[in-house]
Amino acid sequence: MNPSTEPIAVVPERLPWRHTFISLRVHNYRLFAASNFIAVIAVWMQRISQDWIVLQLSGSVAAVGVTVAMQFTPVLLLGPWGGLMADRFSKRRLLQMCQATAGLCAATLAFLALTHSLQVWHVYAIAVVLGLVTVLDQPSRQVFVNELVGPQYLRNAISMNSTIFQLGGLIGPAVAGALLSAVGGGSAFVFNAVACTLTVVMLSLLRVDDLHTAPPTPKSKGMLREAVRYAWAKPTIRWPWVLAGAVAVFALSLPVLLAGYADHVFGIGASGYGLLNTLVALGSLTGAVASARRRLLRLRTVVFGAGLYGALLALASFMPSLPVFGALMAVSGFCALTFLTSANQLVQTSANMAIRGRVMSLYTMVLMGGQALGGPMLGGLAQLWGTRWALLLGGTVPAVVAGLLALWLRGKHEE
Repeated sequence: MNPSTEPIAVVPERLPWRHTFISLRVHNYRLFAASNFIAVIAVWMQRISQDWIVLQLSGSVAAVGVTVAMQFTPVLLLGPWGGLMADRFSKRRLLQMCQATAGLCAATLAFLALTHSLQVWHVYAIAVVLGLVTVLDQPSRQVFVNELVGPQYLRNAISMNSTIFQLGGLIGPAVAGALLSAVGGGSAFVFNAVACTLTVVMLSLLRVDDLHTAPPTPKSKGMLREAVRYAWAKPTIRWPWVLAGAVAVFALSLPVLLAGYADHVFGIGASGYGLLNTLVALGSLTGAVASARRRLLRLRTVVFGAGLYGALLALASFMPSLPVFGALMAVSGFCALTFLTSANQLVQTSANMAIRGRVMSLYTMVLMGGQALGGPMLGGLAQLWGTRWALLLGGTVPAVVAGLLALWLRGKHEE
């Protein structure tokens, strides 16, 4: 079997259902997961409220795309630096600093919204600050999971994180949509500020002696070049990178287009926008639970998930019926999470601990930085061509890239 497609065995036998969430047996991870669940709900509430407020203030889907660009451009430009920090310093301390800053940003948005002073440029400015926070937060958070549970439960904990994120994505948009219709978006920002404070407190309560802390990597010349060479030499890291780039640029800024569908195509308002995001999260939650029970990590699973996700978005683009469109969004959420979780697991388990922070920062740079390009691009295309044509393009490109990669890997396998 070709090493680029050879499955990685991660558990000796299929897990019984009672072990689906086995990483929650670890005290530190259980505490982290509980506060993270609240934080994810709050982040989704802020994201939905922020995007809808920008759409209402500007009347432009393109402006929503600019918000995405503002938040993810710092990751595109500075992502590797965040990985260096994660390899060299305490991940717990970095996360505390990041969450404290994110809480201040949420509190600022809340004050401006509740005093009816919020303008689009305020959202843009705070999005940039949150992007700078993400530069440090994401690689630190990715590697910190291993410190919480150790290598034995790492894969399960990654799947648990995805499950928590999608369950939060199931609840957060629905709550945000209801709040937007009832009292406005300010309350969502207040909730996020409180959730960030809770996360800082939780990180202080962890049992430090139980953490599987790796020795910090000493500073040396060429650390980023070393990480790039290391990652590119491994097909199980290289190809998820390539697919992550295609999916991130063209298909991960889906909320931007869903805002257009809710407002311009189906006319279902803020609560409908929250509902569409909830349907995507419902499918994603199912995919996250399925990933927690997967026995083998295969590159082909990553490729198939990316390809099918793109194909479903393209299929949904011109669906005239809201129920059918919503159903396709739910199934696309399952495929997106299959891709994202499998890719994350494959990259993490393929990287040595001493270099994992840098590898994950590069992966995050592609995944989130791609949205900095894709958000305004898709928003602009939706404004120029219409939302349906923008979604068609957004789905077709990753489907074609995944299909071409599948054919290439099949040819290599038959050599």
